[in-house]
Amino acid sequence: MSHAAISSTKPEVPFQPFHLVNEGAVGPVVLLCDHASNALPAEHGTLGLPPTDLERHIGWDVGAADVTRRLADLLQAPAVLSGFSRLLIDPNRAADDPTLVMKLSDGAIIPGNRHVTPDEVERRRATCWQPYHDAVTAMIDRVVATGEAPLVVSLHSFTPVWRGHPRPWHSGVLWDKDHRLPHALLSALRMEPGMVVGDNEPYKGQLRGDTMYRHGTQRGLPHSIIEIRQDLIDTHGGAQEWAERLARILSNILKTSPGINAVEYFGSHTDDQAKGAAQ
Repeated sequence: MSHAAISSTKPEVPFQPFHLVNEGAVGPVVLLCDHASNALPAEHGTLGLPPTDLERHIGWDVGAADVTRRLADLLQAPAVLSGFSRLLIDPNRAADDPTLVMKLSDGAIIPGNRHVTPDEVERRRATCWQPYHDAVTAMIDRVVATGEAPLVVSLHSFTPVWRGHPRPWHSGVLWDKDHRLPHALLSALRMEPGMVVGDNEPYKGQLRGDTMYRHGTQRGLPHSIIEIRQDLIDTHGGAQEWAERLARILSNILKTSPGINAVEYFGSHTDDQAKGAAQ
């Protein structure tokens, strides 16, 4: 098993806003990876950043794409991966989110975003953000058309240390109101020897208009984000270990929770907050 370090995902082929794995597969799980790549269209160069900054977590979720591809192979599940850096435009944000195009990320000023205009944001949205989400919608539509409501699982990764503070979690399960898949994942991951698992840690899974809101909450599909600490998956060996772990866990959840693949609408805490703010 290779333990080579995972580095840039910059492609040697023409830029694409998304990549599909097992495109024709039909099964009970659809995998997503919002921050799979640190690639940028040629006209944007490096957004004025040193190339080493794009290799950091500000440019992509280190290891997440490798885990997603390996997990898709193990489950024979379809997957959609973003093909562009989150610094260009963040696919895990609503179209009107003020952090859609970041001007500052973890202390790094993004020169190419510093004076970005509304027209440029819209252009990036039309050429990258929208095609990615259209591909996710199309993939889920195809699976749903077979009569099955898939589990929608999004793979992310997080830094071991944030602002000088070590993070104790090996992984985290992020969710909003739909508890079906998150509770099953939390239970299974916490049974893994020595595993420290965050429940809506290190981030909250409640962001209005994000990927899970659009493709899980609004469609009534069981869904969750799985966060994995980057130092556990920054080698191909680590990515394979986590892919095997998650394949086993998800397969067992499907076997032991026969009613989990169903359309059921739970709504969102963010909807409640929006209503409260409007009153």
